[in-house]
Amino acid sequence: MNSQINGGKGYLFIVSGPSGVGKTVLCNAIVNQFAPAVLYSISTTSRAPRGGETDGQEYNFCTAAEFEAAIKRDEFAEWAFVHGNYYGTPRQFLTDNLSAGRHVILNIDVQGAMKIRAGYSEAIMIFILPPTFEELESRIRKRNMDSENSLLHRLENARQELSYQNQYQHVIVNDNLEIAKNELIRIFSGYISCPATASQA
Repeated sequence: MNSQINGGKGYLFIVSGPSGVGKTVLCNAIVNQFAPAVLYSISTTSRAPRGGETDGQEYNFCTAAEFEAAIKRDEFAEWAFVHGNYYGTPRQFLTDNLSAGRHVILNIDVQGAMKIRAGYSEAIMIFILPPTFEELESRIRKRNMDSENSLLHRLENARQELSYQNQYQHVIVNDNLEIAKNELIRIFSGYISCPATASQA
């Protein structure tokens, strides 16, 4: 796809939503659809890899001490301490790729999104909603990756995150994955292929 760049710079897309809403699947669909025009920004985290996660793919993994040293060097555009671990977005990755005219998609929580927006006011904000909170809880429980206490903590965080949806320009309800994916593709197609009309959406 031939992407039209806004003023020679790439667009920064922020995708947020509560845990279990399907953000990762949707973001992967966007990267597959628009590659190589859209790049996935990989966060850095101090937590250990889960399951089949690979360093440099799902996350850049490091120790807590290494992460704290990077904080002191101001290497993150945003960072947060969540569920006992550090998560952050490398600043250099955003700067280098946006300046080169490449589009970047960020899959981050609302805390990080608000920090990114403060530094990148032109960021395009997209929030993914579950059809109902009960359905969200069901999805999280089906993952069976957390203890009950951790699960309850995630659900409480989800309630708080849902209150931020009005801070985003676009909101998509992920009731049907294929419909949600097509809606997200439509949004990206507007900004990347026709920025003038997308700004009026």
